[in-house]
Amino acid sequence: MSSLTVQDLTVHLGGQRVLDQVSFTVDAGAFAVVIGPSGCGKSTLLRAVAGLIPARAGRVALDGADLGSESVSVPPERRRIGWVPQSPFLFPHLTVARNVSFGAPPAPGRNRWPRWSRRGPLDEATGELLDLVGIRELADRFPDQLSGGQAQRVALARALAARPRLLLLDEPFAALDPQIRVELRDELIDLLRRLGVTAVMVTHDQGEALQTADTVIALREGRLVQQGTPVSLYRGPSTPWLASFLGEANFLRGHAAAGRAETALGGIALADPAEGEVTVMLRPEQLVRRPDGVPMRVVRVRYHGHDALVELDAGLGEPLLARLPADAVPAPGDKVSFRPEGSVPSYAPAPAGADPE
Repeated sequence: MSSLTVQDLTVHLGGQRVLDQVSFTVDAGAFAVVIGPSGCGKSTLLRAVAGLIPARAGRVALDGADLGSESVSVPPERRRIGWVPQSPFLFPHLTVARNVSFGAPPAPGRNRWPRWSRRGPLDEATGELLDLVGIRELADRFPDQLSGGQAQRVALARALAARPRLLLLDEPFAALDPQIRVELRDELIDLLRRLGVTAVMVTHDQGEALQTADTVIALREGRLVQQGTPVSLYRGPSTPWLASFLGEANFLRGHAAAGRAETALGGIALADPAEGEVTVMLRPEQLVRRPDGVPMRVVRVRYHGHDALVELDAGLGEPLLARLPADAVPAPGDKVSFRPEGSVPSYAPAPAGADPE
């Protein structure tokens, strides 16, 4: 298992700064997920770590040994970093087994990979990898005979064949149907944990990141916004933007003192000390239906099967959102009472019309 350190990584492409002094760490054996809006530099980050594009400045290291820095530049093929792209990019003229074994490093004493025929005996190491990803029965098939999920399993086995110290995954499930995506994703994470492989995955799916990651790395406009556990980012996002990016959020103005903020919904406990005018972030599940709460009117109900998101008019100008069990959902027009519960993060209020950071 190898730990990953990225320090002040800066990358320019086409004269534009794509990554700006990005720093984070991933513990050995951990599964990290990089999130952020399109164009924020997620895929560029993976390519820079792999050595596929040069960095303008900064440091990339595995277990403390530099792979890329001002004084060191290890070629991509010598970094022992596996890569699983969004599209599998399998060799069409090779069988599944040969595609997988192509990822293995040269045998000792060789300076290049061997040439294989399209078919041939299945070596033990390749067979073990096919077993690991559950596709041994597909060993003699060609890529055009595979489903999308099967092809992605081949790409994963090929990346693992190189015995990587670090595995990078660039939205590997984006093109798959939702059910297959979840099944393959969960199998992948279980496999990586069994093997003890450190991995970093890029995704556009915030829910996927929160469900699967040991640590989440949030980027915006090429800069690191926050890194932490899924729970810490969801409950305590460092900026209002990240709060909204990770899920539905209510924002209330208030006045903070003595560990609480007085708002239009009453006093709310603060997760961290603050004084003066603040904006607090309240998740929908923290707005709880209570007889002694603030009267509100149900405007809209978004049914999700297991629960529902209820839009409420509390006379504050902006609607509030509450999450309720599916069997306890009021109808639009109903009068109900809610009050906030739990502690919440707070932020300095943004000027009117400003983009909340």
